[in-house]
Amino acid sequence: MAGTTVEDVLAELAALEDPRIRAVNERHGDDHGVNLTQLRAVAKRLKTQQDLALELWGTGDTAARLLALLICRPKAFARDELDAMVRETRTPKVHDWFVNYVVKKSPHAEDLRVAWLADPDPVVASAGWALTADRVVKNPEGLDLAGLLDVVEAEMGDAPERLQWAMNTCLAQIGIEHPGHRPRALEIGERLEVLKDYPTPPNCTSPYAPVWIAEMVRRQNAS
Repeated sequence: MAGTTVEDVLAELAALEDPRIRAVNERHGDDHGVNLTQLRAVAKRLKTQQDLALELWGTGDTAARLLALLICRPKAFARDELDAMVRETRTPKVHDWFVNYVVKKSPHAEDLRVAWLADPDPVVASAGWALTADRVVKNPEGLDLAGLLDVVEAEMGDAPERLQWAMNTCLAQIGIEHPGHRPRALEIGERLEVLKDYPTPPNCTSPYAPVWIAEMVRRQNAS
């Protein structure tokens, strides 16, 4: 669909807006009302278009930014571009897709992971922890897992919500993937009780780290 303008796409997204979806999303901090399945269908039709993605991102509109993340070329972004973009990802869904669909595929991912972990902005730091949790699972060699647990133990209990969630994910993944660190991960989770009372739908695993770790280990042992 080369030749499609940003105005065309914004008009299409506006036509897909559903007030009921917006109301649900806004309860989670996401200010858009486009069904994500429909959004993905638009992205599939547009295919990869880096220039259009940049224009859509530049609008600041949440639905447009989500679409931009689906049609961009992750490896085309310079390190400083990604660093600037993460500081603009203020809604949870944009932040999550940016980290998972773009940064993880970038050659700058490891450099940014280290830089973001130490960033004073909790939203930026949460991206660093999300990338670290991914490394804990996929490429743990060279990570100081005991040191990560030290930081989680000291800081997760009082961390802002998004940062706390990312640190908790890292804690759980260390416990799931690394048996030598599992007892300490469980102990930290039990003592801090982060997300212990988080409402969890039936047939879903609680994000409370001790329950999450135990369930994933059970599944590993059963397979």
